Amino acid sequence: MNKDQKQNYINNITKQFENSKAVMVTHYQGLTMPQLDELRSKMREHGIVFKITKNRITKLALEKTKCKDLSKLFTGPTAVAFGEDAIMSARILSKFAKDNENLKLIGGIMDNEILDQAGVQNVANLPTLDEARANIIGILNASASKLVSILLARSEKMGSLPAENSETKPKE
Repeated sequence: MNKDQKQNYINNITKQFENSKAVMVTHYQGLTMPQLDELRSKMREHGIVFKITKNRITKLALEKTKCKDLSKLFTGPTAVAFGEDAIMSARILSKFAKDNENLKLIGGIMDNEILDQAGVQNVANLPTLDEARANIIGILNASASKLVSILLARSEKMGSLPAENSETKPKE
């Protein structure tokens, strides 16, 4: 890379770090090109960019961003996932890492919170926004249907009680 190319690379990667709500850092040593292409296509389906980085230059770009604390993760063959949805990024990478032991999740950042390897795994296990909404709606619907069934059961019981009339009352 010449000096202009390096400066363009630094500017582009700085913008990606600044504009992404979720950044996941991985080591990819041992993955084949078809495996990397498969991972990239899975991530692209969800609007996530998976990019192999140049560590020394990326560290220079990180100095100017909110993600500067991630610079210690950039050793060895490093790739970064940039996206808006941290849960989806972590979930795709975690699932791919289970199937391909050569991909290692080493950390990341979600909004402004630094995540270690365990933190990324915890984020991967969280429900997505749509799943959380569906769970809430399910809970609300279940409560309403239980209330209706309780009310109906009470009214049915009341309707089956024997009516008190003068013929069934004992004479005094």
